Amino acid sequence: MTTFSEPINKAEAIQNVTTGRQLALSFIALVFALTIYPNKAHAQVIDTLEINVPFHFYAANTELPPGNYSIHVLENSNLKFMQITSADGVSSAVVEIRETDVSSVPKESEVIFNKYGDHYFLAKVFDEGNPSGDEVLESNYEKTVGKAAAESQVHLATQNRRQPAD
Repeated sequence: MTTFSEPINKAEAIQNVTTGRQLALSFIALVFALTIYPNKAHAQVIDTLEINVPFHFYAANTELPPGNYSIHVLENSNLKFMQITSADGVSSAVVEIRETDVSSVPKESEVIFNKYGDHYFLAKVFDEGNPSGDEVLESNYEKTVGKAAAESQVHLATQNRRQPAD
């Protein structure tokens, strides 16, 4: 005697196999997508960069004197904040950043400053060989100064100091 439970059990088995195949295909598609776009996972500046800045400049709303500085993305900031600190530890600033791209890959790590008249503002940071970097969000002070003067840019080369592995 055949019961109604046999066709129901077969239908459930077929549905389970179909769901398993869909999950496997979704996983394969995800892996494929991550393989195609690997640069976006680590696009921003991760290492500590060292730079000699020969002029007074602003990082967000903080004015910093000329000198040697280190720049790094703050840990646990979800790649949203960067700190710039003088070599003597006396001067520092934290700036909000976002990812930015450059049209040609930089041959060396560099920091870019926006210049308005005689005012310099930390603007962008790029690691050598990486077309993606960090852009400092424009402060209210930079917006005010920028309205009153023509803009130019100053590019300064940096040195990488590798972060120790966790």
